[in-house]
Amino acid sequence: MSKSPSYSLLKVYLDPGESVTSEPGAMVSMKGNVNIKTHTGGFGAAIMRAIVGGETIFINTYVAEGPAEVWFAPAMPGDIAYVPLNGSFIIQDFGYLAHHGDIQLTVAWRGFRGLLAGGGGLIWLKAQGTGGVWVTGFGGIEEVELGPNDSIIVDNFHFVGMSDSIRWSVRKFGGLKSFLLGGEGIVIEARGPGKLYLQTRSLPPFVREISKLIKK
Repeated sequence: MSKSPSYSLLKVYLDPGESVTSEPGAMVSMKGNVNIKTHTGGFGAAIMRAIVGGETIFINTYVAEGPAEVWFAPAMPGDIAYVPLNGSFIIQDFGYLAHHGDIQLTVAWRGFRGLLAGGGGLIWLKAQGTGGVWVTGFGGIEEVELGPNDSIIVDNFHFVGMSDSIRWSVRKFGGLKSFLLGGEGIVIEARGPGKLYLQTRSLPPFVREISKLIKK
């Protein structure tokens, strides 16, 4: 990665036969002989991503025919983190950038408690398999390691991704006065073991500031 953390650029170096897959529109540039395959990544999973999660049906896989480079950039300014994967990893819908290896992108049921937490719908994305996934955040990305007895309170708008082993629940922010006036409302309590990835900036306050300028 380069230009971190504000305007990160992901540079993937491929040997002949190796491949990397990304969301559509993420490619910045390519070097070398690269074969591009646009596909669904599994039609059933793609339909679920599109209907339930609002994601596109198609993804792009870049296969190197010789030594090659493929550069990617996220839609929003912010950092990029690499997550090695041998199992499942949960990702906020805007947090996925690219992956490599034998990985399938599906959806993870967030439940109706996800609506209470705000900042999203009923599902998250799930990357499942063996390989690695690159996630992106608005601002910098902080990695938090939770032990079996550890817990952390997270503002939902700062969540990027987490290990599938982490348990989580929705709760109000502090007492009644803090809940109503503290500017946080509903938060998520995450319990280990596992890793949690947070972004240092929240999109809704940024949008509100931009809207003030537009109104003027």
